Amino acid sequence: MAMSDAMSSEEVQAAWAKLTEEIRTGVLLTLRNGRPFGSHVPYVFGEHWTSAYIHVSRLALHTEHLLRDPRVGLFVSEPDRPGKNPLALRRMNLQGEASLLDVGAPGYLAVKERYLARFPQSAMMFGFADFALWELRLQDAHLVLGFGQAYLSNATAPLEWLHQRPDQKGG
Repeated sequence: MAMSDAMSSEEVQAAWAKLTEEIRTGVLLTLRNGRPFGSHVPYVFGEHWTSAYIHVSRLALHTEHLLRDPRVGLFVSEPDRPGKNPLALRRMNLQGEASLLDVGAPGYLAVKERYLARFPQSAMMFGFADFALWELRLQDAHLVLGFGQAYLSNATAPLEWLHQRPDQKGG
């Protein structure tokens, strides 16, 4: 795709919203002994892509990792299907830091309601003492919508998507 064929920020944002509506789970990337560790997790987003929320058990390895080192990534991808080119799958990489969202925190109930609206089968787990909501405060986004359609954004201007040119860093 030539530079002049790049989508507008609004079009990219709409494509991001469609991807996150269709794909309800992602891979949470934490650090285990200094190396990436992936866990499959359901998520909901807050405003834009700069905050995401996960509801996970304190007994899980990824929670242990987050307690040691809050640096985190979230990878979301459409599934591969027969007849689909796996290199052209829509996908995004997000990086930031995680923090435990306290039950008494402002906004906790709104996040819980949003999470339960998307995952009603999780209601029982909100009653388990070992499950907690985590907020992923995301700083950087890399969104791929197909060949030659890679876009970058950061938290300072989350609705501004820049077409990734070959001379830009951020793969």
